[in-house]
Amino acid sequence: MASEQQLTFDARGHQLTNINVWTADSQWLAYDVRPKGSDFSGLTIERINIASGEVETLYRAGDGAHVGVVTVSAETPPRYVFIHGPEHPDNHWRYDFHHRRGVILAPHKSATPVTLDAFDITPPFTPGALRGGSHVHVFSPDSSRLSFTYNDHLMYEWHSAEDLRNVGVALAGHPIYISKAHPREYDGSHFCVLVSQTTATPQAGSDDINRAYEEGWIGQQGYLHADGRRQRWALAFIGDTLSAQGEKLPEVFVVDLPENDKDYASAGAAPLQGSETRLPAPPAGVVQRRLTYTAHRRFPGVVLQPRHWLRTSPDGSTIAFLMKDDNGIVQVWGISPTGGEPWPISHAATDIQSAFNWHPQGDMLALVCDNSVMLLDVASGEMRRLTPRSEQAPSGDAVVFSPDGCWVAFMREIAGFAQLFVTPV
Repeated sequence: MASEQQLTFDARGHQLTNINVWTADSQWLAYDVRPKGSDFSGLTIERINIASGEVETLYRAGDGAHVGVVTVSAETPPRYVFIHGPEHPDNHWRYDFHHRRGVILAPHKSATPVTLDAFDITPPFTPGALRGGSHVHVFSPDSSRLSFTYNDHLMYEWHSAEDLRNVGVALAGHPIYISKAHPREYDGSHFCVLVSQTTATPQAGSDDINRAYEEGWIGQQGYLHADGRRQRWALAFIGDTLSAQGEKLPEVFVVDLPENDKDYASAGAAPLQGSETRLPAPPAGVVQRRLTYTAHRRFPGVVLQPRHWLRTSPDGSTIAFLMKDDNGIVQVWGISPTGGEPWPISHAATDIQSAFNWHPQGDMLALVCDNSVMLLDVASGEMRRLTPRSEQAPSGDAVVFSPDGCWVAFMREIAGFAQLFVTPV
């Protein structure tokens, strides 16, 4: 059994995001300092060297704003993207799902981050800008674009039932400038669109969803269709359907995306920028597909606890997610992005307890089970403990391989605060 190394020791929360927390050289871990994952009151984005213990403060928020949920690009030198709350918050405008933005920090170029998503809430709205809050921003494997989840300010103000969570994509090299008719509006460095399709009134027993979330990029280079065609860009996500009996049933969905950046500017059935009574809509050529149909199972639906994000093997062939087996035990399951029946990857005697990530070689997953950080062999389903079984399980929020595949980063709660740990593979 491998040993574990505690990296942080002070009385602050140290929060890892669920993916892309390592620099490309596998030497530094990026994190924020929220007291708890649900308490968005951290002021700094930091990183720590796993060999020396050296800590660097990458960014400190000011003017009453808070920051968190940092992820790292795969480039050298790296860029860091994270959630930034509003400056000068007041009772009318403060941090919320629909009042937050993504910012990208390139410390080798500037100490000041650049706002990712433009914000425009004054008609006529601007294609490529958003009207709400983006969060959990994740670079694509080649660092050329980002995914995010989104909530809309205008829909919240107009009719909260229409404030539906969606998945979006941000494209670099296409900055958006707006007129700034409202004091809270701002420009953005990326062209941003929503790519999921939701409705506030899904039809029971249909493929309609009223929520899209916990997305992940498919493959290092996308995936292959059954006929051998490569789908270069695609995201997997959880979508909330309604069963024939009208009960919420989370299922696995895929959205196939255009290959050329210019195609994202072409509107589909509705305006990219939305309207005063309608959410922004996906571009033309975006195809949303449902993969899982689990209503017939003894324990149907993707499980939402532990919270996890859909993660795909490096070759794009397998989307992994959590679902209960016929004994009611939470297991890791796999499904092809082209469809078909899901299959069990794990065969654990007790519940999987965490989010998970794939080893860079695609043969293992790292996760928490039986109060230990485990390696799960994808082919055999066998598990190997990386850390001793503890009375309190490691945090389920993040269990992340280093890019070289030699380390797993995770968190434990010590004296009421999350602390960072690594264990060798």
